[in-house]
Amino acid sequence: MERWREPAFVAEAQTWIDEQLAALGLTRTGEVEQPHVTAWSTVMRVPTDSSAVWFKANEEAMAHEAVVLELVAGRSDGRVPPPLAHDPRTGWMLLADAGPRLRDVIADERSLERWHDVLAAYARVQIACEDDVDALLALGLPDCRLHTLPGSYAALLVGLTDADPRLPGPEEVRDLCDRLGAFGIRETVQHDDLHDGQVFLGTGVHQVLDWGDACVSHPFFTLAVTLEGVISWGVDDEEDSEDLEPHLTAYLSPYADHYGRDLDELREVARLAMRLGWVCRAVNGHLPQDPGSTHTRLKMFLDGKP
Repeated sequence: MERWREPAFVAEAQTWIDEQLAALGLTRTGEVEQPHVTAWSTVMRVPTDSSAVWFKANEEAMAHEAVVLELVAGRSDGRVPPPLAHDPRTGWMLLADAGPRLRDVIADERSLERWHDVLAAYARVQIACEDDVDALLALGLPDCRLHTLPGSYAALLVGLTDADPRLPGPEEVRDLCDRLGAFGIRETVQHDDLHDGQVFLGTGVHQVLDWGDACVSHPFFTLAVTLEGVISWGVDDEEDSEDLEPHLTAYLSPYADHYGRDLDELREVARLAMRLGWVCRAVNGHLPQDPGSTHTRLKMFLDGKP
């Protein structure tokens, strides 16, 4: 994490920020703050004479986020905000302030009903990006499509010194991928970390940010993290305290309309995808310095419990 606090990096970032603000007709009015620092990214808050904007820098493996965000935003009908400015070489970007987080709104409203709109809108974004798979891969999105997943899973297990011996082997994952692929839902962009800290309400509609973990995969893999990992825990963070069916229906309805498929059939697809989605999340989100998160995701694949 120290790389993001190095004076040389901070000075270079501030120079770039001021140049981009000038091009946008904005002026910085105070000191840049750095409220978010992780091993893989940093975010800085920049006060301006209009409103605050946000600077984000990612590690090299996620530097594609800015150009991916620009593409996805163009397909999103306002549900994914484009960067105000970005540098394709470094991946640095400036983002408009997106307003309150869904997490904070949920805490005030004591309801998860807003997720229905988020999930439906997000599904429409995924459908709109179905023809962009080659472009997304060319921009650098990780390839977690069904034909790649068994091999990536096998490599992950080999690299773990203490993998749970009860985990299914790569051949079982291959069988599950074949079953899922047989339903004919096209692969597309998949956020892979869609939770209530990534959704904002600043424009009056729910917008999805932070696409740094996104990949190209089966779209329904989203449901692993979002439904099982987040929504099922309810308002008070109690396991299995929220009925998932209304949320699942909200997500699947755009797919039912687009593909002319029955919702009950799509629920069957979703159940299979939610299981395999944890394999995708384990593979795509694996960090050698954080094996605990990988083991938790593989445990979810094994038995649906963290």
